[in-house]
Amino acid sequence: MENLTTIFIAITGAAVVLQAGLLAAMYLSMRQTSTRLESLAEEVKTKALPTLDSAQALLADIRPKLQVIADNLADTTSTVRDQVQRVDATVNDVVDRARLQVIRVDDLLSRTLDRVEETSDMVHRTVISPVRQFSGLIQGVTAGIEFLVGGRGPKNGRSRDARRPVPQDEMFI
Repeated sequence: MENLTTIFIAITGAAVVLQAGLLAAMYLSMRQTSTRLESLAEEVKTKALPTLDSAQALLADIRPKLQVIADNLADTTSTVRDQVQRVDATVNDVVDRARLQVIRVDDLLSRTLDRVEETSDMVHRTVISPVRQFSGLIQGVTAGIEFLVGGRGPKNGRSRDARRPVPQDEMFI
């Protein structure tokens, strides 16, 4: 059993030495990685931090100007909205007035055409009908005189048809 204890102690010692070697390798690897990270952090500090500082200063400088621009844009939008509402109201008013004028013109034209028609009917009743009646009376008197005279024939080479009055359709222009 003594031999076994010695073997176990030797195996345990070898395992401890092996673990110590692995730990030393891990330490060296971590140290190397840490050195790289520190150099990278320094590079970031030297290059990126001044850029970030200038960007922050630029944003601090631009912020009031952007606020003024936003305020002006809001005011302009409000003004444009008010003007569009005014123009809309004006256009609606003009359209309503134009519609009323069109209605008035249509009514005026309708009344005028009605009056022209009434006048035409009145002229027909008061002028043309009596003229036709008078023309018929004159033709009857002429025919009676011709009959009484005895139909001596055409005078001065004119035929009976040439002496007839102009037909009514040709009289009215």
